[in-house]
Amino acid sequence: MPELPDLTVYLRALEARIVGHRLERVRLGSPFVLRSVEPPLSNAHGKRVVGLRRLGKRLAIELEGEFFLVIHLMVAGRLQWKAAGAKLPGKAGLAAFDFDDGTLILTEVSTKKRASLHCALGEPALRQFDRGGLEVGTVHLDAFAERLRSENHTLKRTLTDPRLFSAIGNAYSDEILHRARLSPLKQTKTLTGEEIARLYEATRHVLSEWTERLWTELGGAWPEKVTAFRPEMAAHGKHKQPCPVCGAPIQRIVHAENETNYCSKCQNQGRLLADRSLSKLLKDDWPATLDELEEYVATRGGPR
Repeated sequence: MPELPDLTVYLRALEARIVGHRLERVRLGSPFVLRSVEPPLSNAHGKRVVGLRRLGKRLAIELEGEFFLVIHLMVAGRLQWKAAGAKLPGKAGLAAFDFDDGTLILTEVSTKKRASLHCALGEPALRQFDRGGLEVGTVHLDAFAERLRSENHTLKRTLTDPRLFSAIGNAYSDEILHRARLSPLKQTKTLTGEEIARLYEATRHVLSEWTERLWTELGGAWPEKVTAFRPEMAAHGKHKQPCPVCGAPIQRIVHAENETNYCSKCQNQGRLLADRSLSKLLKDDWPATLDELEEYVATRGGPR
């Protein structure tokens, strides 16, 4: 799912292309992508774009008269910029926004069609799409600490909760926690003041660094390859690869469709966190440390 750095880059690329331009029409490739009835989508036709904004993981295109098009990419939704009047691509094409200088296409390469488009008229209607997550880049440490301690959950769950923090997902939460040297399963109310400060700085730096890295790599081009797996990442998607800090193999926890990656040495004093599926299977045989895991692999061939 695109997270804050990817969404910010999308907004910057859109700003250079559509702000001040007229939206001539919207073509729907799937009737299910439009999730609102009032105001009608046709009321957007002919209006000029006056602004862009992000509401958590949603992107909002503001047209004249406070008419908003709210796009949620979900997991597999992506945006493409094409020549004016470009054809919608097969089954993946959900909607095409025809501007006077080009066409923005919303695609979703997935059997589960989760991406959505809503229309909203006026600021009060738009605010209904804001989940209330804190924008870490614009708040002080005290506000961050208060939000972090407002509920008692694991750090991984807290960072990715859109009601608590804005636009942080599976990928960048792994990178943040690795940078902060904190276990993804550590409970928020057990954090010391020093650990909270460390997490605050890591969150701000990881998100800003990756935003600028992605933007610089584009060099003004359209972001074609938006992915949660990048070779420069320290932990996310790096299972069994060496930690760039200590060299220990990156570990993982698999739960449902999500995977958490972490370094046992940097983030958990060398202790392994139990993977729910494997620990349930192995029970008392589950290795507690990295050394025990390496011995287990060497003698029994698993778990890996």
